[in-house]
Amino acid sequence: MKILDWYILKRYLTTFLFTLLILIPIAVAIDISEKIDKFLRHENLTFYEVAVDYYVNFIIYYANTFMPLALFIAVILFTSKLANNTEVVAINSSQVSFTRFLYPYFLGATIVASIALLMNHLVVPNSSKTRKAFEKKYLSRKTYEDTTVRDFSLQLNDSTYMHVQNFDTKRRSGYNFSIETYKGLQLKNKLTADNINWIVKDSVFRLYNWKERKVFNKRDSIFQGNSKDTTFAFTPKDFNYKSTQAQEMPSGELMEFIELSRKRGVKNLNSFLVELYKRTSLPIASFILTLIAVVLAHKKKRGGLGVNLALGMAMMFVYVFFLKVAEVLGAVAGANPLLNVWMPNVVFGMYAIYLYINARK
Repeated sequence: MKILDWYILKRYLTTFLFTLLILIPIAVAIDISEKIDKFLRHENLTFYEVAVDYYVNFIIYYANTFMPLALFIAVILFTSKLANNTEVVAINSSQVSFTRFLYPYFLGATIVASIALLMNHLVVPNSSKTRKAFEKKYLSRKTYEDTTVRDFSLQLNDSTYMHVQNFDTKRRSGYNFSIETYKGLQLKNKLTADNINWIVKDSVFRLYNWKERKVFNKRDSIFQGNSKDTTFAFTPKDFNYKSTQAQEMPSGELMEFIELSRKRGVKNLNSFLVELYKRTSLPIASFILTLIAVVLAHKKKRGGLGVNLALGMAMMFVYVFFLKVAEVLGAVAGANPLLNVWMPNVVFGMYAIYLYINARK
C-alpha cells in the first residue's frame, strides 16, 4: 500500500471515530437529562448498575445506530478539507485516476462494515437484552397491553392447531382456549376451556370448565370437567411474538425462531424478518454512503466545507427517512420484507453509481 493510501485511510478512520465520539456523549447527555428523575426514584438503584447495566449498553446500541451518520459526516469533513487544501488537485496531477483515488476509502468502508456486521449480528442483540431488562425494571411502566396477547393461533405440528382469545403473559393465564387435532381434513379431537393457567411449580397447564370432543367413525364422545392439569407442546414463552423481542436475539437464534414460528403457523413474521435483514443492509450501506460523500466533497466549491456539509446532511436525512419508511412498510403483513429493507440501498446505490460516472468524466 502506498503512502497516499495510508494517509487517506488513517484520516478516514480517525475522523470517523472522532465524529462518533462527538455524537455519543450528546446522546448520553440528552438521555440522562430525560431519565435522571426516574433513576432517583429507586433508592436501591446504584450508580454502578446505571453505568454498567444501562449506559454501557446504551452506548453500544447508539454507537451502532449512529455509525452510518458518523461515517457519512466524517468522509465529507476530511475529503472537503483535502479539496480545500488543493490536495485532491495534487493527487489528480500525479496521474491518479478517480477510481484509484477511491481505493483507500473503500478499504476503510470494508473495515467499518465488517465491525458493523459483527456488532449487528452478535454484540448489539446481547447488549440490548441487558439494556431492555434494565428499562423494564426501572424505567418503564407496564400496561395491560404490554403483557396481553389477543387472538393468538399456533400450529403445533402438521395436524394440531391451538387458539386462545386472550392470554396475559405476566399472569400466565388466558381464556377461551381451544386445541384441535385433524386427520387430513377431518376433525379427530377438540379440547376447549373457558380459562387456562400455567402452573409454574408443576410445569403444566390447568384448564377450567373444559370440554373434550373425540370424533370416531360412527359416533362422537364428549368429556368435560371443572379442572384438569395437562401438558402441551408449547409454554407461555411461545406467546411472546413481539417485534421488540427480535432486537434481543443474536442472528442465529433469530433465524431458528423464525423457522420454528413458520412451522407453527404464525401468520405475520415480517417484523422479525425486517430486523434480520437490516442487520446486513445497514453495514453494506457504508460503501454506498462513502462513495456518495467522496463524490460530493472531492471538488473545491465556493462556500467550502459548509456547502458540502449542508448537502451531506440533507442527503443523510433523506436516506434515514427512506430507511424508516421502508422498515415500516416491510413489517406490514403481505409485504416483501427483503425488498423493502434493501430498497434504500438499491435506490441510493444507483444514485451513487450515477455520481461516480459523472465524477470520472
